[in-house]
Amino acid sequence: MQTIHKKLSEETRTIELVMGTFIISTVLFSFYMLTNKNDNVLVFAFPFVVSALLLNGIMLFHLIDRFIKLYNDRRDIAVKILLLLSNIPIGYLYYAIAMKW
Repeated sequence: MQTIHKKLSEETRTIELVMGTFIISTVLFSFYMLTNKNDNVLVFAFPFVVSALLLNGIMLFHLIDRFIKLYNDRRDIAVKILLLLSNIPIGYLYYAIAMKW
């Protein structure tokens, strides 16, 4: 019972981190674009970006460690890693749109 609960907890934390990072970055990007590229928005966005990179990096290393050690759960862990890495192209797209328009 305890191992099932721990596995569910690990999965929930990864998905919450991915979704939270995506939602907050989308809100900040939308707010930046709606305020006609007001630089004050970047004052709030920069600390978020730095902390999101740090937290996502820590989670990525944690998932890679689990991927190596837990042979039977590799498929689930690989999906979580792909979900975590999916925020990179989205963040780059937001950056490219904000800098070009």
